[in-house]
Amino acid sequence: MDLNLDGRHALVCGASEGIGRATAHELALLGADVTLLARRAEVLAEAAAALPRKDGQQHAWIAADMAQPNALKAKADALVAGRPVHILVNNTGGPPGGPAHAAATAEFEDAFRRHLVAAQLLLQAVLPGMRAANWGRVVNVVSTSVREPIPNLGVSNTVRGAVAGWAKTLSRELAPLGITVNNVLPGFTDTGRIERLVRARAEATGRPEAEIAEGMRQAVPAGRFARPEEVGGVIAFLCSPAAGYVNGVSLAVDGGRMQSV
Repeated sequence: MDLNLDGRHALVCGASEGIGRATAHELALLGADVTLLARRAEVLAEAAAALPRKDGQQHAWIAADMAQPNALKAKADALVAGRPVHILVNNTGGPPGGPAHAAATAEFEDAFRRHLVAAQLLLQAVLPGMRAANWGRVVNVVSTSVREPIPNLGVSNTVRGAVAGWAKTLSRELAPLGITVNNVLPGFTDTGRIERLVRARAEATGRPEAEIAEGMRQAVPAGRFARPEEVGGVIAFLCSPAAGYVNGVSLAVDGGRMQSV
């Protein structure tokens, strides 16, 4: 199986922790040069220094906020001016919980800016390099909610579905250029995001956090939360040459929790 990413340059968003950081690690193991993107410079510097590297591998980082489109575009344009990007992993923290009907318009606008608008800006920045190489991979870290909306995550359910539709459209447009576009749908994963969701549910119901977390684990046939590297490994595979004919899919990594086919 050809998993070799030597000579490829990956831009991984949300790479300071959780799934993003695990993905960066897995891509580096496959030989890619990895640029990490997130908001916190000091954390990014540490994460980039900790990435695996073989002779010749060069890793870097960019401090940028997905909620600030103009600054994000400027930094992405500067990155690709120095070296083309062949792999784009779109990943950013999910919106706060709450029912859709109670969400303010500004909450939807912020979510679309951080997820859909930011992803579009980054795609347009990296696309010329992918086109020139006749090779590219775009993977969006979304959510199982694109198939089964999750209760009390109204804004997140909405924007995740929009990103999935955007990606499916792109997969058909870009396939003739040798570029694949896929989504990974993580289930309950042991990250800061799941900790925040557990805390919010506990506050809303008055139940202990440990009880909430155990109930979530019991909803998964595997009986546990995913480890970030388990999701990162799937993303890295979709970025590899071996996955060249996988295009336009939304692949759940959820321990079998979803009940839909």
